[in-house]
Amino acid sequence: MMKTLTHTPTALWPGLRYALAKALARACAVVWRKARQWSAYAPAATTRTDPIWEFHAEAGAPEGALFVNGELVGHVQVRRL
Repeated sequence: MMKTLTHTPTALWPGLRYALAKALARACAVVWRKARQWSAYAPAATTRTDPIWEFHAEAGAPEGALFVNGELVGHVQVRRL
């Protein structure tokens, strides 16, 4: 014969679920504030002072493309030995 439960575990402790939810909400708030505070001190990844130069050319081609920070600046004539 199977035994049936007449009560649920949360019914035994009605304030326990509320207290746990409140404690978790406070802990999340503290972690959120700390994360925002620490991110303010992190250096920005997008601020660069030096340009990034790139040169693209096919093998044996007489010219190539010059890019600065991902934008086409011009074409360069290449003389190979």
